[in-house]
Amino acid sequence: MILSNYTFHADQHKGKDVILVQFPFNNNLKLALKKRFPSARWSASKKAWYLPDLSVIRKELQLQEKNTVETKALRIHEVNQEAYRALNEQLTLKDYGKSTITMYLAEFYHLLVLLDDYPVQDLNPKRLKDYFLYCIRVEKMRERKLNGKINAIKFYFEQVLHRPKMFFDIPRPKKATSLPKMLSKSEVKKLFNVTQNIKHRIALQLCYGMGLRVSEVVNLKIEDIDSKRMVVHVVGAKGKKDRYVPLPKSILPKLREYYLSFKPKTYLFEGQYGGPYGKSSLQQVFRLAMKRAKINKKIGIHGLRHSYATHLLEAGADMRFIQELLGHHSIKTTQVYTKVTPRSISKVQSPLDSI
Repeated sequence: MILSNYTFHADQHKGKDVILVQFPFNNNLKLALKKRFPSARWSASKKAWYLPDLSVIRKELQLQEKNTVETKALRIHEVNQEAYRALNEQLTLKDYGKSTITMYLAEFYHLLVLLDDYPVQDLNPKRLKDYFLYCIRVEKMRERKLNGKINAIKFYFEQVLHRPKMFFDIPRPKKATSLPKMLSKSEVKKLFNVTQNIKHRIALQLCYGMGLRVSEVVNLKIEDIDSKRMVVHVVGAKGKKDRYVPLPKSILPKLREYYLSFKPKTYLFEGQYGGPYGKSSLQQVFRLAMKRAKINKKIGIHGLRHSYATHLLEAGADMRFIQELLGHHSIKTTQVYTKVTPRSISKVQSPLDSI
């Protein structure tokens, strides 16, 4: 597909953002478009072919990235539009991760929409407390989301407006202490057995076999797999830290089979439009596999990473070694697995047994 044969422009179709694809009537050009983008559809009303307006498609078509920040800013009252833009600029200058920027902007946007024409910079601690109470009592937000909201608004007042004492008197909701949810080895095996699609099965096996986060799996590139040294380079993981993890010997033949079948170009697991496979898509794969395997546990795909750490600990692996493999900043984060492994629990003798 030669891009110069087509013209592209953003539009809306049936209430959704799309990219219209126009070209002189030519069957070869139509076939080339359909081959590269099988999901391309014809719109009779627009008299053009169209694709969903996604960042991966814009990248493939060599179009400028959509300015979602500006789109959102224009939905806010003009009194607070500049505050929203300023937060985005400061987060970008400080080189925060994409997911953190997205989350902070979303939480700040929620506040600005509620404020309407009231200037956000005029809020005092009392008004902010009332807002957080509203989030708890009316919107029923849980501790994790509320802490994220406090972090976002705190960043604005302290890093954008430079008011370091603004949040000294804002109480933090107490975090619930929960243990990591995990699967047994037999459940993990059952999960893989019911996943027939080789691409999906290998993605799940890498989550478990190397203890990777779902974001780390979908962002793996072909060049990150070092089959000679039997290691995988995890690039730009959480906290912008790189690390190496061992590549399981059992998966190498399957990886080669998968590569020959799917022929990925850049990313090991690619989406239908190019670019990395979607995190939500892989999470859905996991949920369907759990359903097919009839494993009735309330657990997400991150549970495969928890299972990896727990099973390593049960096998006698050193805690510091597990910390490095998981990419944890603090050993305290890794030590939580000692609370769920039967190896340590089994050493405790109940007083009932000594009666």
